[in-house]
Amino acid sequence: MGLFNLFRKKNMSNEIQEYLAKGAVVLDVRTLAEWNEGHSEGAKHIVLATIPTNVEEIKSWDKPVIAVCRSGGRSGQAAQFLQNHGVDVINGGPWQNVDQYLVK
Repeated sequence: MGLFNLFRKKNMSNEIQEYLAKGAVVLDVRTLAEWNEGHSEGAKHIVLATIPTNVEEIKSWDKPVIAVCRSGGRSGQAAQFLQNHGVDVINGGPWQNVDQYLVK
């Protein structure tokens, strides 16, 4: 399983970069306290529990989405929900995974 995870991280890195190249919006689904501790510049902040009530706003962005959180669990839940509602979205995992590729 460890070896699989290594490949998954590599694949996600490529996928994250591909989505950013397509103009993806970074969607941080952590709590406000976590967001205030640090986040990617330009990211949108919508707490996971409120994703269902904000799905139309997210769709209105009309862009691919990279969901992020602290570890990848909540962003995975958000990504699954958004995919089921027709959003082009990937789970970026921890927000730092995406942050490293953003122009600063």
